[in-house]
Amino acid sequence: MRILKSFTPQLPLIFLLVSLVCNAQSQRFKVALDAGHGGKDHGAVYSGHIEKNIALGVVLKVGKILESTPGMEVIYTRKTDVFIDLVERANIANKADANIFVSIHCNANKNTVAAGSETYVMGMSKNASNMEVAKKENSVITLEKDYKQKYEGFDPNSPESAIALTLAQEEYLENSISLASKIQDLFTDALGRKNRGVKQAPFMVLHKAYMPRVLIEMGFISNPNEGNYLGSEEGQNQMARAIADAIINYRKEYFGTSNPQPDVRPSQKVVEPKITPSPDPDAPPAETPKPAVEQPVAETPASGVVYKVQLAVISNKLEATPSNFKGLSPISVASTGTLFRYMYGSAATYEQAKSQLAEAKAKYPEAFIIAFKDGRKISVQEALTLSGR
Repeated sequence: MRILKSFTPQLPLIFLLVSLVCNAQSQRFKVALDAGHGGKDHGAVYSGHIEKNIALGVVLKVGKILESTPGMEVIYTRKTDVFIDLVERANIANKADANIFVSIHCNANKNTVAAGSETYVMGMSKNASNMEVAKKENSVITLEKDYKQKYEGFDPNSPESAIALTLAQEEYLENSISLASKIQDLFTDALGRKNRGVKQAPFMVLHKAYMPRVLIEMGFISNPNEGNYLGSEEGQNQMARAIADAIINYRKEYFGTSNPQPDVRPSQKVVEPKITPSPDPDAPPAETPKPAVEQPVAETPASGVVYKVQLAVISNKLEATPSNFKGLSPISVASTGTLFRYMYGSAATYEQAKSQLAEAKAKYPEAFIIAFKDGRKISVQEALTLSGR
């Protein structure tokens, strides 16, 4: 009995410490790093430079930097020279509940003069060059066993299959563009790399990752100068530093210096995207336009904090009628450049918004809550803070 009494006062302290450790771990910012290709899939090979090896080298360097950054956790799809199915790469990120997914690759072109870095987000593109890059990366699935069954009949050579990939996949588009822009900015400003811009294309490796996600083409190993740079230790260190800094900057902008709040998903923390277009792959990069200011097309509440449920952000303009949104009403829409944000409901409190979210998710599983203050879009976390939560 005396033994039990002597330990009893310490039990609450032990439980508290365990709880604090578990809570801190659950709130770490998780980055899923994907080294493109691997194993039997070599990727592009030019003049002794092998894409799978360069991608892995850079990923390990990025991971080392992030792992030394407080509050960051890194998940790798591969850390060695192994072949990983494309869908499994996304599964690894999803199971880890990663905040972002970053897939790293090297580009190649028959035109050995082609040069520069570009970062892709998930989406459809009419640009033949973008589609060719996606087609090349997606062709990896033919190395997988039973790929037609696994990918539900997806054919990497079929435009129709590529279009199908983009449906209902735009929830994370704005955040993905923001992350991609930060990466491209640092490639250009810090390293002096040629900026080929932020682009959209239907990549299978991004399709099933349910978080903001980007695919980086660091440069052309078919270009002798870029191939030598990317194959060098110095070049890989510089590229890794730029990518890691962009990820750290993204985390600071969306989550601040503290750990992210567990109740707020990354896709709810949205700022206006900055897109660096480059329609001609070998033309000098166009001047980066200023971020578009979101202009409401339908009525947005003019004062106070208001929560809505975002259903989709797409390039098509639809009438805000229930028949176009599976019977949901009221529907409001706001434009951001060439994209349209469709929202359901309007709530004065987060609790009311969660009730509306439950209704929306029955018809739109990827729906989530967004917030406005005096008609201006803000993050949900900021709205909760303003509400005294």
